[in-house]
Amino acid sequence: MELGLHTADFTWAGGTPALGRTLAETARHAEAAGIARITVMDHLWQMGDATGPRENDMLEAYTTLGFLAANTERVLLHTLVTAAVYRHPGVLAKQVSTLDVLSGGRAGLGIGAAWYEDEARGLGIPFPPTAERFTRLEETLQICLQMWGDGDGAYQSEHYQLARTLNSPQNLSVPHPYLMVGGTGERKTLRLVAQYADACNLFGGPEARHKLDVLRGHCDAVGRDYDTIEKTATFPFTPNTTRGALVGQLLDLREAGFTVAYAFGQGFPDPRRAIDLLTSALPEVAEA
Repeated sequence: MELGLHTADFTWAGGTPALGRTLAETARHAEAAGIARITVMDHLWQMGDATGPRENDMLEAYTTLGFLAANTERVLLHTLVTAAVYRHPGVLAKQVSTLDVLSGGRAGLGIGAAWYEDEARGLGIPFPPTAERFTRLEETLQICLQMWGDGDGAYQSEHYQLARTLNSPQNLSVPHPYLMVGGTGERKTLRLVAQYADACNLFGGPEARHKLDVLRGHCDAVGRDYDTIEKTATFPFTPNTTRGALVGQLLDLREAGFTVAYAFGQGFPDPRRAIDLLTSALPEVAEA
């Protein structure tokens, strides 16, 4: 099992003046300790839940990923996950391609249909009804894959019309940047995973095995080999989480069929302490 560090909380000791330095040191520390992937949320406000009130620090995702690319050498970098309706698909495909080229082929795209309506409304971002958001998500997946492929033809769909899908320079990742569809919706989200994505992302918990069974059914329906899809899970941990509990949770995820776990620390004033706790589990959970 690979471990990913998901950064969902930027409220650290030293506050805003130290944020850049702390983030750079954290990324380098994570990579040196054996973390294989670093992800960030694609939010503009904090979520108002266990990670803190909306007014807490939140960095814009793609600026942050570029900063992380400059401060790391090996880790895969992507959002967990981008809100499809926050960016025009052509711009989003270009952003990920740019990150891929400048990072030496280490970029991915995690994407979902979007859910944080208060954030979108607060900042004046269009937030259409659920059915339309999912249609836009599928069109965005199609546009990204077209822009990351051969040719530069037009794309016409219900919501997006692109006269020329030119993308130069093209990605270094072959055949295209890592593509994850995040979310647990059984009828739409997991069908999009089966049809388009390299990976799914689910929440670890009692429902995880059932969700994987649903994904297998969608793969059968579209003629996709279920085993070609990477199964990833996200889970939180805190300073009160014991090493034993952390190892147990990771082993449960591995036994359920997940090969990547993205962990996010909540309530760590120094994020490097979260990394130390997380990577202490590596000897038990990494497969030979």
